Amino acid sequence: MTLLAGCSSGEATPAARTAPATPATSVTPAGPAAAQAAAGRLRAALLPAPGGMRVVHGPETGAFGSLAATRQGVEAARRAKLERPECAGAAQLDATRPTLAGAPAAVVAYASDTGSITQALVELPSPAFPPPLPRQCATYEARVDGVKVTYRTRELDMPRRGDESRAYLTTTSGGADDTQVGTVVLRRGPVVMSLLVVGREVEPSGLYELGRLADRKLAQAAG
Repeated sequence: MTLLAGCSSGEATPAARTAPATPATSVTPAGPAAAQAAAGRLRAALLPAPGGMRVVHGPETGAFGSLAATRQGVEAARRAKLERPECAGAAQLDATRPTLAGAPAAVVAYASDTGSITQALVELPSPAFPPPLPRQCATYEARVDGVKVTYRTRELDMPRRGDESRAYLTTTSGGADDTQVGTVVLRRGPVVMSLLVVGREVEPSGLYELGRLADRKLAQAAG
């Protein structure tokens, strides 16, 4: 699980720092009216800014592969030299897949002095969910701009959200600071959500609560 979120900020890993946050923007490329309507629904389902955090990216809507946040993440992943390349998109939304790249999506990122939260929602033509993290990706190394980073990931026992869900906690070491990244992926109907929480220390209980709130917001938007 390479944690190269294009719009992560705050206490980010060396990998995340290769793709800095961009100014807030909203992009909806021209396309079928149905796709634009879907992207609008997804935008309405995004979490609002948590207390003490500010918007650093988005909300941005459009085809998942065309979003600035997505492109930054893919580019950052390409620059990293992974010990296990198969772990690059493990347990995450893979924007290089054509079905995902063209799917309606919405992304937003928030940050404070101590960390960041990045949320992505993607509506797929048929229900799909990222497979579990492969065993060989639980611990591996990568070099990002010449800095060796070690990733250690464990799956968390989060209460199930939506139709399917998983949560992970990744500890990174290397560079100037050690960082933790909490990840929640869930599916409700055709919509898959990815939530990344980056900070010096990520509490599983806080991650679970964000997952609960995100799922509730998604359910409300679905009507």
